[in-house]
Order: sequence, then structure tokens, then C-alpha cells
Amino acid sequence: MKNISLTVNGTCVDLEVEPRSSLADVLRGSLRLTGTHLGCEQGACGACTILIDGVPARSCIGSACAVDGAEIRTIEGFDDDPLMEQLRRAFNLHHGLQCGFCTPGMMIMARDLVLRLPGADRNRIRLEMSGNLCRCTGYVKIINAIHSVIEARAGVAQTAGTA
Repeated sequence: MKNISLTVNGTCVDLEVEPRSSLADVLRGSLRLTGTHLGCEQGACGACTILIDGVPARSCIGSACAVDGAEIRTIEGFDDDPLMEQLRRAFNLHHGLQCGFCTPGMMIMARDLVLRLPGADRNRIRLEMSGNLCRCTGYVKIINAIHSVIEARAGVAQTAGTA
């Protein structure tokens, strides 16, 4: 067993973990943060996407020991995040949600995309989101939802700039 310290969703936690434990297993098992979903467990589907020190990462292939001292943010850590709320509304409005299995990882990637590429068009959104798989929606609705948030934020920025 190995002792690690993490800041998870703003709370410092000290854990004793098996050296071979994945970060996803520790989040789900030890911390009961079950919004982090396990799909392929090979890093290909994106269902387990979280933020590690502000950067999206696949928690199923990341060792918990390797992120000792890191700041971790899971989907549960976005309850009061205004951009995440905007994305939730857009996904709902554009029917980008179906079974919900991919949704936590999809939302975290979408938030990162909106912040990192505020001028992204639909083709760029499709490319950026290609690492997150959804078996239900066919992606068009997800892309439309993300694009609508980008457009709305650009409109707010333009309005603020002319005031």
C-alpha cells in the first residue's frame, strides 16, 4: 500500500492505495465519486475523463500513485460552475443526452474545448470531441449543443465589447 494526497473537487484527501490502482478505481471505490464512469478501461472511450491539474485526462489508465499531490476535478466538482450549467442546458435543449453513460466525460471535454478554443467551428468541435465515444446520439446533437454554447459566449463577448 502507498499513501497519497490529492485535492479532489476542492477537498484535500489522504488515501492509502494499492500501487496498481487506477485513478478511476480510487475515485469510484474509495471516494464514492461514481460520476466518473468506466467504459473500455483502455483510455479509448473517454467516459472516465476528469481534470488533473486543470487538464482533461483518462482516469481509467492513470495510476492513482502517479498523481500524488495533484488537483483532481470530477463531474461532481462542477455543480456551481456557470459554464458547465450552460453546457448542461445546451445538451438538454439539443437532445445531446441519451443514456447518460458518456455524459460526464463528454461534459468535461466540452467545457475544456469551449474555454480553450472559443472560436471553434463544428468541424473543430468534432475533431476535439473525437476521443469521447457515444453509442446513442450520433454526435450531431452533441456538436450542436457545444457549438450553441460557443456562439452564445461569443455573442456575450461582442455585446460586452460594444457597451
